[in-house]
Amino acid sequence: MLEVADIFRSHGPAWRATTRLSLGQLKVMSAIERCRTAALGGHVLRCSGCARTEVSFNSCRDRHCPKCQASAAHRWLNARQADLLPIEYFHVVFTLPAPISAIAWYNKRIIYGLLLDIAADTLRTIAGDPRHLGAQIGATLVLHTWGSALTHHPHVHGIVPGGGLSPDGERWITCRPGFFLPVRVLSRLFRRRFLEALQSAHHRGDLQFFGEYTGLADPATFARWLAPLRTCEWVVYARRPF
Repeated sequence: MLEVADIFRSHGPAWRATTRLSLGQLKVMSAIERCRTAALGGHVLRCSGCARTEVSFNSCRDRHCPKCQASAAHRWLNARQADLLPIEYFHVVFTLPAPISAIAWYNKRIIYGLLLDIAADTLRTIAGDPRHLGAQIGATLVLHTWGSALTHHPHVHGIVPGGGLSPDGERWITCRPGFFLPVRVLSRLFRRRFLEALQSAHHRGDLQFFGEYTGLADPATFARWLAPLRTCEWVVYARRPF
């Protein structure tokens, strides 16, 4: 069965000779190529009954490795399933528009952090509003930086219970069957708060710009660049989990 490691071993050297990669990317490729091979060493298991021996090579344990990450993903899923309450859950997604995704490439720590924090704050705020759910909710949020087309596409997936605690913490408030929160309201608040936080980050000098985006370092240019993003649609949707 063909594996990513087989492709890297066969074609990686020629590809690296024509492509400029970061040190981190080179380390990941090297780890995947060497995973569970003699290059990383191993250990010998010997049966005391039949004297049969078996050699097991060590794993790279890199979080990007399909072999190592697959087992870690299963452990994570099992742990999360143990946390679930016996109620309906919803799958909520918050997505950044393409222009912000473009500058996020050079400002990962700042923009990815804002994406997670503001998505969580948006959910808590709207759920806590008595006009909607009027409850204190919890959520598990997971950051994805790539889309299914393998392009840079930062977005957050949320696993959210269909209800929460009343403000006094004395009772459970359940949302309407099959309906969590109005996505249009979530989208508007998420957009406003994210743009406000992005503007503040720019004002503090926390953002970096390169290439065609160099001009955005100027406050006036950045303000004009942000203007269309205040009126375009930001994709937020809620559905039942997988």
